[in-house]
Amino acid sequence: MATAVSGKTFVVTGATGSVGKAAATELARLGTVVLVARDKARGEQAVAEVRRASGNEAVELALADFESLSSVRALSEELRRRHPKIDVLVNNAAIVKRERSVTKDGFETMFAVNHLAPFLLTRLLLPALEAAAPGRVITVSAPSDVALDFGDLQSEKAFSWFRVFGASKMCNLLFSFELARRVDPSKVISHVVHPGLVKSSLLKEAPGLLNFLVQLVSGKPDSAAKGIAWLATAPEGAKESGKFWKGQKHIKAAPYSQVPGNMERLWTESARLVGV
Repeated sequence: MATAVSGKTFVVTGATGSVGKAAATELARLGTVVLVARDKARGEQAVAEVRRASGNEAVELALADFESLSSVRALSEELRRRHPKIDVLVNNAAIVKRERSVTKDGFETMFAVNHLAPFLLTRLLLPALEAAAPGRVITVSAPSDVALDFGDLQSEKAFSWFRVFGASKMCNLLFSFELARRVDPSKVISHVVHPGLVKSSLLKEAPGLLNFLVQLVSGKPDSAAKGIAWLATAPEGAKESGKFWKGQKHIKAAPYSQVPGNMERLWTESARLVGV
C-alpha cells in the first residue's frame, strides 16, 4: 500500500500506456502528477481518466517525443519551470520495433526511446530532484541478461528486435545502478522496477502469436502500479539506493548488470551521445 503524502510532485513518462496510466492514477491519489505523453489527444484523454479515477484535479499534461533529444530537452525545461522541486520521476516510456529504424537524431529507435531519452531527462532533472532531497528516480525495466555490444550499440551490424529490446532493458538496469553510484543518496535515490507481465500495447509490433501468448498470461496493470506507487512513497524506498524491485520485494539482477565497468562504460558513452 502506498504511503499517504501531500504536496508531492510526481512525473510519469509513457503515461498513456497501461502501466504508466495506472501508476499515474495511484500517484494522483497522493499528490500532483504530471503525465508525459507524445500524442496530445491521447494525453488529454489520459489526464481526464486519471482525474476521474483518482478524484484529484491536480493532474497535468506535458508533451514530448522521446525519439527527439531536443524534445526531451524542451520537456525538462518545461517541467523545471512548472515544478522547481520534483519528488519522483518514473521513467516508464518504452517502445518495441520489429524492424530496425532510426530517430531524427540518427539513433536506433529502441535504444533512443528506451534508454537515451530517460538517461537525458533524468540528468537534466537532477537539480529539481535534488531540491526534493531525497528525490526518487524509478526506472521501469525487466530482468534482462543481454550483454551489450559496445561496438554496435545502434545495431547496425546485426538487428534482432528481441535482442535489441532486451539490450535496451539492460541499459535501464546499468543506468539505474550507476546513477545510484554517482549521486549522493541523501539527495537522489535511484531504483529500477520490474512490473511483471502486464496487458499492454507494448508488443503490438511483435509477431502475432507471441503477442497473443504474452497477453494471454499477462495480468492487469493495477498490481504493477501499486508497486510503483509504494516504491515512490514508502520509507523503505528511501533507505537504500540502487535496488531492483518487483512489487515490494528486492529481486536479483543479472550478474552482467552488477559489473561497475559495464555501468560506467554505458554512462560515459550515453553522455557522449546525448551531449551532456
